[in-house]
Amino acid sequence: MHRAGGLNLVSLMDIFTILVFFLMVNSSDVKVMQNNSDVTLPTSTADQAAKENLTVQVVDGAVLVQGREVARIDAINADDTTVAGLSEELAYRRSQWTDVPEAGLEVTVMADRDTDYRLLRKIMQTCVDEHFRQVRLAVESEVRNG
Repeated sequence: MHRAGGLNLVSLMDIFTILVFFLMVNSSDVKVMQNNSDVTLPTSTADQAAKENLTVQVVDGAVLVQGREVARIDAINADDTTVAGLSEELAYRRSQWTDVPEAGLEVTVMADRDTDYRLLRKIMQTCVDEHFRQVRLAVESEVRNG
């Protein structure tokens, strides 16, 4: 009866284990797209979460696919309806798929909000021509207080 009281670590370890699993499960719901500091995305009130798929970026005078430069903007002619380097890269990426869905493959286009629409239209047309028909434009979520 006159022994010093001890600390029971088993219940404390159980609590921390449950806390760690809770945080691991709930932190996977957040989707963060790789963003470049040079690209200021337009804001939107879209409620759909971002999906992980092929990303085409327009940044610093270049068109990038998954961070790899495939075309220079200044080399695109005004008469062209598609972007040649982007078309070649998307054709290669499509060839990696054994079965292309009827609705087409998914691609996300990230461009600065000040990007010329004619350039965006050429990029989107190139994606559609290469069977990447589910084109999404990346936007930044608008914060609503209400």
